[in-house]
Amino acid sequence: MVAHLLKLKLLLLRNSLRRSTWQLVGVILGALYGLGLLGMIVAGLIALGALDLELMRTVVVLGGSAAVLGWVVIPLVASGVDMTLDPARFVTFTIPMRQLMTGLTLSGVIGIPGAVTLIAFLALTLTWIRYPIAALAAAICAVCAVLLCVAGSRLVTTAGTALASSRRFRDVSSMVAIIPLVLLGPIFAGVTAGFRNSPEFAGELASILAWTPLGVFVAIPADLAAGDGLTALARLGIGLGAIAGVTYLWHASLSHALVTPPYNAVSRKPGGNVGLFARVPATPAGAVAARALTYWVRDPRYAASILVVPLLPILLWFISGDSGGFFLLNYLGPVTAFLLAWSISADISYDNTAFWMHLSAGVSGRADRAGRAAALLVFAVPVVLVFTIAPLWLSGSLADLPMMLGLAVGTLLTGTGFASVVSARYTYNVPLPGESPFKTPPGTGFSMLAIQGIGWVVLMVLLAPEVGLAIAYLATGSTVFGWLTLCAGVVVGTAVFYGGIRIGGAWYDKRGPELLEAVAVNK
Repeated sequence: MVAHLLKLKLLLLRNSLRRSTWQLVGVILGALYGLGLLGMIVAGLIALGALDLELMRTVVVLGGSAAVLGWVVIPLVASGVDMTLDPARFVTFTIPMRQLMTGLTLSGVIGIPGAVTLIAFLALTLTWIRYPIAALAAAICAVCAVLLCVAGSRLVTTAGTALASSRRFRDVSSMVAIIPLVLLGPIFAGVTAGFRNSPEFAGELASILAWTPLGVFVAIPADLAAGDGLTALARLGIGLGAIAGVTYLWHASLSHALVTPPYNAVSRKPGGNVGLFARVPATPAGAVAARALTYWVRDPRYAASILVVPLLPILLWFISGDSGGFFLLNYLGPVTAFLLAWSISADISYDNTAFWMHLSAGVSGRADRAGRAAALLVFAVPVVLVFTIAPLWLSGSLADLPMMLGLAVGTLLTGTGFASVVSARYTYNVPLPGESPFKTPPGTGFSMLAIQGIGWVVLMVLLAPEVGLAIAYLATGSTVFGWLTLCAGVVVGTAVFYGGIRIGGAWYDKRGPELLEAVAVNK
């Protein structure tokens, strides 16, 4: 049965690559990236073996602890990243629990992340090659560490099944998880500053982690190299106890998940409430706008874009650094406009099979494009205006307001119009409705980056009039160029917005069935 599960995992991976050439290209590029990263890790571990024993221990423990923590944390913020063998799919099969857990554990190593992790841990034998006993222990501990990584990851994924049955919990957790990711730069900067200000901090942290399940296995070879066998034996007991504990908890949560329905389809809301549909004009475009606004409020994939907006001031303030807090913060309005406008560049892809409702209802392409754009502008316009005026007022730079308003308004209108064309012309696999906004289907990364990258370049070309006038204003200080920037932003932006609705609508009318077929592939 274990061999059958492993074979099933390989078949699922192979079949997923046959669905799209882009997926195959993406997996190949991912594999090349993984090989490159693995090569650097192995080279670094080999070079590390020539350094001082205490430094070796510190680096290995910190790196190994980060790897184990990553395997445990990633499922919390990206549920469903690797669910090719979702335990919920085996509910109707009478597979013995021990064989099922063994198969799921071994299948966790199949794939780029699992293979890279296993080889990287095994490469620690090269780090301790000067100490034969430590090198032998490193090989054994590597297998134990990978086992702990996979079991911990499976435990977190399975234990979240009960909570994931609540749609509200899934939505809130997916959105809240974005906050530390967006603020990753400031967080890393703070940690780096801590290391820089206190050279002993790294060693002290490694000493603490070496007694936790995160770093216990990678610390054992260091103890043996130092001749401290009793400490190594104590750490081994902690590590094996951690594996036993995680396995027991995983067994309990998996047993519960296999007999408990993960979803609750009972609705407690009273009938007759049509929500936003009662507050928009009774037109096709109005109905589309109401549906899109409902997405923005209730779908975590859309709401994630809104949640990032309040964090932008913190990021720009941090990036400004020593050049002054308001150096980049003054450009908060145009940056926010750019991100919000581009957020609808994959709106049809996010619809998935629900896009059939638009086609079956006979909604024209222009009405569809206009409705989705209007839904965005309902909240984007006030947000962009506040984010444009507030930083200038706080920094005493209101003289720059016409120029900044021109950039912000032009970016919002131009970006929305251009994104309306892109989403009607190009689709790619995105997280399915109800899934984490972090999930990306295998092999999608390359096509998504290509569309996004080229789209951003084209959008910057379309913004050339406003950007050129803004540069002229900054170079000369002439208020004339500032007001010309505002005029260009309104006039050119409106023209591109209107043209984008028309062109995007024409593509929509021409490719409606093809769009449905394309988005329906991602199931």
